[in-house]
Amino acid sequence: MRIAPHSRHKLHFQRPRKTSPRRVGIVAVLGLILFAASLISLPEDEPPKPNFQDTSSPVQAGQPQQTSKAQQTASKPVAKEPSLGSQMAAPRAEAALPPLETTKGTIQPGQTATQLLANYFEAPTIYALSRQCEEVYPLTRLKAGQPYTIASRNGEFKQLSYEINETAKLLIEKQDGEFCVAKQPIAYETRKTLVSGTIHSSLYTAVSEAGEEPEFALLLAEIFAWDVDFVRDLRQGDHFTALVEKRYRKGKHSGYGRILAASFTNKGKTFQAFWYEDTQGEGSYFDARGQSVRKAFLKAPLSFTRISSGYSNNRLHPVLKIRRPHHGIDYAARTGTPIKTVGDGVIMTRSYAKGAGRYVKVRHPNGYVTVYNHMSRFASNLRTGQKVRQGEVIGYVGSTGLSTGPHLDFRMKKHGTYVNPLKVESPPCEPVPSEEKERFQAHIQPLLAQLQQAEQQYLATAETP
Repeated sequence: MRIAPHSRHKLHFQRPRKTSPRRVGIVAVLGLILFAASLISLPEDEPPKPNFQDTSSPVQAGQPQQTSKAQQTASKPVAKEPSLGSQMAAPRAEAALPPLETTKGTIQPGQTATQLLANYFEAPTIYALSRQCEEVYPLTRLKAGQPYTIASRNGEFKQLSYEINETAKLLIEKQDGEFCVAKQPIAYETRKTLVSGTIHSSLYTAVSEAGEEPEFALLLAEIFAWDVDFVRDLRQGDHFTALVEKRYRKGKHSGYGRILAASFTNKGKTFQAFWYEDTQGEGSYFDARGQSVRKAFLKAPLSFTRISSGYSNNRLHPVLKIRRPHHGIDYAARTGTPIKTVGDGVIMTRSYAKGAGRYVKVRHPNGYVTVYNHMSRFASNLRTGQKVRQGEVIGYVGSTGLSTGPHLDFRMKKHGTYVNPLKVESPPCEPVPSEEKERFQAHIQPLLAQLQQAEQQYLATAETP
């Protein structure tokens, strides 16, 4: 804009130059381009939004090196959210350890805990472990023939499992450098089975013919040992039926549990026995009337042996070759056969004599004393004054003293005078309490029905030609 020199304060504007249409078009195009660019680009003060689909774009030259938190996130690869399966698998992968190595075997005669664990510990450590085990199960009582399993990893001890007997095992584990010792029951699958058989020569043979193990014969004989002498009383045609618990481990038969009910017919007379636990948790065998099958004395101190010499006042001694009284019953048996006390009592004597060899005397109630001669050895830890229960092993058959072969010379006194053990009438023990008779009858009725049905079916099958 220009002001003329002699305008007297009047303003005169210069006309603008006319713009060509071509120039106007170019300006318009440039404006549109700038406007479009402003829509696409981001403001300088707004951080770029992270791109999670493509994180590998390089930083352009000239861009500032300092970036916001969102920019830092966008510049790194973003991991996918782990699935539940991967979350569970990750700890397992991290905690993956070499598999346990197991060594299985049986305790050998004379083998000790020190020998068993020598590959894993020094003697002082084994001694300390043995002290720790005393209250649970002493390691000094490891028995030959009992199975064990040792688990280790990379040669380092982890666990010892030792089967104490058929029902319990000793478990020793090492955790965080310390030993944990426990006694645990052995887990079995139990199946109730009815078994029947007929005597043709012996109980063992009859049980074997029925498809069962010798252990079953022992269980059956122990129940009826007060009524049947399985050495002298068996007759051809005697028969039995029993409902027994058979135990299985990993699908394989592994012995027997308890006989729940049984009947045994001997010389035409049938004896029955039912296992019953009273309200106090005490269990025993009773007949169908509730009378105890257990009596003060067993029929014999040995199972399944033969009588080689009977009670006599005038017998030719096989060693001395002179006639003298033999106030006892000789049972011929293999050396090492267990000898059981015939009744509850107290050990009077555990000693050795020239004639009797190793012998034990047991004092019983009502003035009875029993004597067991010619033992090969005494039961472990047996001592004078010790209380023993009926059927408890007190020694083993041998041939010590004046003897021509392994046998047991069994004698009985009543009020100081020898009596024939085979003629002693043994009184029964306590029956089912009167207040529990109804409960007892309700318990045995299903068992009695099973026995009778199984016996009838068995005899019918046996009589069929």
